[in-house]
Amino acid sequence: PPTRKRQEKPERGTKIMVQDMKKRNPDLAFVGTRMSSTYPLRRQEIVEDEPPVSELMVRWLALFTERQVCAVFFLLLLFLFVVCCLFSSVCKIEASNQRKRTAMLQALPWCLRENPSKFLKMCEPTDREDVIKGMTIGILAVVEEVKEPLPAIYSDVVLVMEEHAVLRKLGYVPNAFMNLMGPLYALNMNYPNDLKYTFEVIQRLFMGIGIESCTARVHTLKHKLLS
Repeated sequence: PPTRKRQEKPERGTKIMVQDMKKRNPDLAFVGTRMSSTYPLRRQEIVEDEPPVSELMVRWLALFTERQVCAVFFLLLLFLFVVCCLFSSVCKIEASNQRKRTAMLQALPWCLRENPSKFLKMCEPTDREDVIKGMTIGILAVVEEVKEPLPAIYSDVVLVMEEHAVLRKLGYVPNAFMNLMGPLYALNMNYPNDLKYTFEVIQRLFMGIGIESCTARVHTLKHKLLS
């Protein structure tokens, strides 16, 4: 096991990084360097101790930023591009690209015979805190009028983990999907059981990770998309 002296230096670096992140204008270059240097400590801590998200948001505050999400999982940069390319031939909605991507991602679980109602939620601003309660992992779209199934404008799009809003102001649902994959890996969390095929599509087809090992259901969808 590591000695106390070896542990003290990373611990000091972690505390300094947290203090910097609490500033109005944190030094992102400094934080990025610290996050890279403390990766082995962070990964060991997350995998072995399995701390709750609320604890990680205090100890590793920088982990819950879009900048670090992309740094942890750089393949996310390909995500929106692939979604748009794969579905452009089947999407006939007269709308912006963002609304087309949103429509396709919302429809994806249903195409795979999965129910996303516990994962994808929509509410008005006054109901936000009540809806977050009970969400283990998911995306919350905050809109002025919930009767509109595909809003043009969102008041907020929030990434929720263990009843905590870990990322806010994500703009659009596709961006929330993109930012979700990073924390799932960084926090060593499993995909939602009731959306295992949906996340298999995102991982294997959209991001190209393990594409040769698709289940039969995902392989069928892949064939339909590319035919």
